[in-house]
Amino acid sequence: MFGKRTVIDMISRSAENDADRRAFLRTAGLTGLGAVGASAATGLVGSSASAAPSDAAVFNFALNLEYLEAEFYSRAVFGRGLNPNLTTGKGNRGPVIGGREVNFSSKPVREYAREIANDEIAHVKFLRAALGSAKVSRPRINLKSSFTAAARAAGLVGPNQQFDAFANEDAFLLAAFIFEDVGVTAYKGAAPLVQNKAFLEAAAGILAAEAYHAATVRVSLISKGFFGEARAISNARDKLDGPMERDQGIGFPNQYNVVPSNKNGLLRSRSAARVLNIVYLTQEKATRGGFFPRGVNGPINTSMGPGRSA
Repeated sequence: MFGKRTVIDMISRSAENDADRRAFLRTAGLTGLGAVGASAATGLVGSSASAAPSDAAVFNFALNLEYLEAEFYSRAVFGRGLNPNLTTGKGNRGPVIGGREVNFSSKPVREYAREIANDEIAHVKFLRAALGSAKVSRPRINLKSSFTAAARAAGLVGPNQQFDAFANEDAFLLAAFIFEDVGVTAYKGAAPLVQNKAFLEAAAGILAAEAYHAATVRVSLISKGFFGEARAISNARDKLDGPMERDQGIGFPNQYNVVPSNKNGLLRSRSAARVLNIVYLTQEKATRGGFFPRGVNGPINTSMGPGRSA
């Protein structure tokens, strides 16, 4: 259903403010698609709904994260970034700093990375096509000093040392782990915000793919015995995104932890603000930093300050 031209046109016309969101819901109801019926649309346009971001805003936030992942994996595997025609849109388009082809030492990891890279590029294409004229451009991305800052925060390198995420296979896997789990928790956290069921199904499909990617990275780190390093990265992420525990390492040599689930076997969620704390590499309320030195494009762009819950 999501692939129908009418649905794509709907989200293309949707913008990122309350008024346009109401227009989007009315349009969805009039089309008779069933994803959002007229009665559902009427019920959603209320005080609680008007305070929520539009589906386009949520998907554009996801697109920013997909830009980051696609640029990282594409450079590591293919030695090049996204085609320029996949980086245009609303907001300031920025360059990508750093990144180069990794000299993988094992065929399995090289093949895992290739498959993930192709998936991430496909995610960018998919979201851009779905958003149409509402899509945001690729923001400025830093794949150099940001990884060093993250590695220093985790204690992987000293305060005067550099961390090159593309130096070798091991560095690549640790770098991938820095944000791979974050994407899964981000999609899960965004699920309640998505009003259109067709779009929710699409988001669930991306979440599932990202979960496979995260598990592949975790198993690869387990096979190399990087339990301490992964635990340090996990602790650093937990410190950045607030007091609640939302993160887990890959376990210990005698007890692996491939799936970072809670006692009910469910994956944890992160709000967009908490995700931004991690990718901005800050515990403060901010609109830029870390992997996005000038912030992400779109209205969902501010991290959560200390002492606040979300």
